[in-house]
Amino acid sequence: MVYEEGTVGARLRILRRWRRMSLAQLAGQAGLSKSFLSMAERGQRALDRRSHIAALASALRVSETELVGGPHLSEDPVQSAPHAAIPAIREALLTNTLTAPVADRARPLADLVAEMTRIDRGRAKFVEVGAHLPRLIDELHVHACAPADEVAHRTALETLIEAFQAATFSAKDLGYADLAHIAAMRAGEAASILADPVSVGKAASLRIHTLPDSSWAVRYAAAESAVKALQSHVRDDTGVHVLGMLTLATALSATVTSNPATADHWLDEAAELATRVPDTPGENWGAFSASNVAVWRVGLAVERSEAGGTVLGLARQIDESRIAARRGRHAMFLADVGRGLAREARMRDEAVRWLRRAENIAPHKIRNDVRVRDTVAVMLEQARTASLGRELRGMAARMGVPH
Repeated sequence: MVYEEGTVGARLRILRRWRRMSLAQLAGQAGLSKSFLSMAERGQRALDRRSHIAALASALRVSETELVGGPHLSEDPVQSAPHAAIPAIREALLTNTLTAPVADRARPLADLVAEMTRIDRGRAKFVEVGAHLPRLIDELHVHACAPADEVAHRTALETLIEAFQAATFSAKDLGYADLAHIAAMRAGEAASILADPVSVGKAASLRIHTLPDSSWAVRYAAAESAVKALQSHVRDDTGVHVLGMLTLATALSATVTSNPATADHWLDEAAELATRVPDTPGENWGAFSASNVAVWRVGLAVERSEAGGTVLGLARQIDESRIAARRGRHAMFLADVGRGLAREARMRDEAVRWLRRAENIAPHKIRNDVRVRDTVAVMLEQARTASLGRELRGMAARMGVPH
């Protein structure tokens, strides 16, 4: 299906009518109010909570991609340029195996490890991924298939997991959910050969993040199981980072499945783990750190539909200089705050300011984010003042939202 409508609500209306369901029937099956769905279909309320999307996709018997829309390309080159890398990433993931590489030669392994580190820490990560990741995956498979020795074999596999992580989140951020899951599964294959609990935990984290959004109970069970499997094997900072990210994934899953007390427990567990490692998100695996746990608290508060004042209070406790090295993480933090504030009429001017800051920091990421796009489209519908409308129309144009 191809959708041209500006909001998830507009697609919801198409899918509901396609299923020949009334608003009352859909509301009943999804556990949401009829009035809320009616406003969402008219573009007056954003459908940006994971729990709402999961419930509606399940009730409509469609995938979340069909509901929220697949990869969206606009005429804006900053928004559309990252998509150009997807075909080469797809080819690298699908044509290489751990027994048969596509390439017949590779640069020295040390050079490939250094390049992967530059991609992971680069300030223009989307650009680095597009320019270098496919070839890097090809060449790492050469070393994994014909290693110089056992140490080289493990290094090649460990670096492949990092490359698959970059591919996972690049594909996921751009709306290629199936490709993201393939990348996560490839990481799992490498981790199974290593048989190292931390590597297995890394791969599990990627798999959990790419499970369908309609399967949050499955995500919770998988995340909790991965936490328990890793807990007794943590020996260094990287182990803490991986365990911390799995703990945060468990908190997110609990939040979406409407278990706030359980979510708070896992957030507190993550906060305790973060005291064991330096608060350096730019250097830590997965950006796990005390500052990143605080960022996740904001995101989960928005997912719970906490009041705008609560979201703003949590946000103001964060030292943004700590997370600035991770531009994507920094931008999504700002966007989460903006989405939370946008739900309250009195805070919509402030919401636009936070969203614009997010766009300025990582325009490629924000202009491709479905939830931000839906928030902008709904706010545009709600706009009343000329200044608010101008800002939103500018963002809408860059995201390809009808305006």
